[in-house]
Amino acid sequence: MAEITGEKTSTRGGRASLLAAIERIFLPLARLLIARSVPFPLAAGLLRSAYVDVATREFPVEGKRQSDSRVTLLTGVHRKDVKRLRGQRHAPTAAPRAASLGSQLIGRWTALSEYRDAQGAPRPLPRLAGAGEAHSFESLVRSVNTDIRPRVVLDEWLRQGIAHLDEQDRVCLNVDAFIPPDGSDEMAYFFGRNLHDHLAAAVHNVLGEPAPFPERSVNYNRLSPASVAELSELARRRGMEVLQELNARALALQQRDTGQAEARLRFNFGLYLFNEAPPIEPGDQDEDAPD
Repeated sequence: MAEITGEKTSTRGGRASLLAAIERIFLPLARLLIARSVPFPLAAGLLRSAYVDVATREFPVEGKRQSDSRVTLLTGVHRKDVKRLRGQRHAPTAAPRAASLGSQLIGRWTALSEYRDAQGAPRPLPRLAGAGEAHSFESLVRSVNTDIRPRVVLDEWLRQGIAHLDEQDRVCLNVDAFIPPDGSDEMAYFFGRNLHDHLAAAVHNVLGEPAPFPERSVNYNRLSPASVAELSELARRRGMEVLQELNARALALQQRDTGQAEARLRFNFGLYLFNEAPPIEPGDQDEDAPD
């Protein structure tokens, strides 16, 4: 069966269908929490805190102070817990330094014309600036950060496989290899940011709020492994082309907007790919399958 889903999500429907959808969302999250030894009481505490935070910030009564009693009414969280949680200060989540620096470096290397070849691909860079060569890996790192030595960045990138050295001792970017190590702070940060943004866009659409976000997918089943492999390669290749085009334009616009008072918005565009073999339920045979 083919499905092409879009952002025009209906706001109609009962609570049962919504709870069924939320239960499905919880399943992979529960898998992660169990795999990382996060017990249910700790996860439940995080959800309780999120309930109180959102109710306090986003559901006030106009012209009135948001009271603990009203937050309890909205959320079902005990008033004692509401009072405690509202008294806690939550530091904003910031990107780990390594993740932020790496993203900026790769963004510039793949977007700025001085770091790309005639085909638009990131070109190999000499490690150090030298005679007749204005742009190098050293100058790239210095253009983003002057506190960390370029050699430290290079050693870490070589270790992770993000870059390699060619026969001329030039630094070459492995464009598809910028994936943070498993279990790292960088991986956790991108996991939280990207899933937050995807879910926030979907919730915005489900609630029927103005200016729906594009949130589309193509879903097929009854495919062979070879067909899934072909589709996956197509998705990776075309997806990377879109990401690189958006990256180049976003960097140019960011440089243009620097210094403007209204330049306060954050933009995130992503893509995802998933495939699985769902369990076969009794009576779930194909209609055309022989008896």
